[in-house]
Amino acid sequence: MRVYFLAEKQSGLFLNGIYLGTVDGFERSVELEPRDGIFCELRAPGYLPVCFRLDEDFLYSPPPAAEVYFSRGEAAIVCRGFVRADPSLSVLKQERLGGALLTLCMQGTLSLHLDCETGFHIIPLPERFSDCTFRTCGRDFLLECEDAFLLVSRDGTVPVRADGKVLGCDETLRAEISFHDSAGHTAAMEWRDGKLLSCAIRSPSEPREATFALALFESALIGADCAPYLAPELLGKAKDVRGFLGDFCDVVLTAERDVVGLVYPRKERIYDVRYFRVTIRDGKISNITETE
Repeated sequence: MRVYFLAEKQSGLFLNGIYLGTVDGFERSVELEPRDGIFCELRAPGYLPVCFRLDEDFLYSPPPAAEVYFSRGEAAIVCRGFVRADPSLSVLKQERLGGALLTLCMQGTLSLHLDCETGFHIIPLPERFSDCTFRTCGRDFLLECEDAFLLVSRDGTVPVRADGKVLGCDETLRAEISFHDSAGHTAAMEWRDGKLLSCAIRSPSEPREATFALALFESALIGADCAPYLAPELLGKAKDVRGFLGDFCDVVLTAERDVVGLVYPRKERIYDVRYFRVTIRDGKISNITETE
């Protein structure tokens, strides 16, 4: 079986103690036999190594630090959750807001310690929030970093987490978020008490035939209008595209411009990639078929 390795931190990849090369956001692959039970280790400078035994049990029940994607008889392993090697507790920021004490801590991983009338809560955070700001938003707490934000409720839950820019925050949280897709979709969104009030999706660029396949499936994923990409005979089905494709959670490129991979969750941390081909006629998509 060909196995691809990716990691959120640039890491050295070792298989049974033998160094194979560097792994990062671009995949590296090797031919392996899972029945052999290969010991895998990813070493990122400044972080504890991520280690696991790559066998059949791993492929169908990966640990929390890994995700497995199956595609055309191959597997891709994405390693996340790297823990800093320094185990000491470091307080990065502390503030009293709205009758609560908020403490941003680094101890292997980043977390927010929230002490309020509902008790003491520890909320794990992405490392990019290590230089975030705090402010209140209604009864909740807003954490903002350069390109993302999240809302923390007084019960320690995180009802809102998104990439984007906060436009206003009083009783209502208003923000523009980015979907990071090929069409440049953004959304103007509003929340109150952690509940979504409104969402207006915007597409700033005109669709181009070269990106029609990708743009169509990305639009279906985020709930945007699929009509600009469809031929006249399919316009009546524009709202049914997502239902036809099923419960996919991501879109991936392929080497073929008219074929796109859709990622479907199978179980926790395990995904299947299925491929769909579009037929373009007169500059619009006239058919969608699943392909091997």
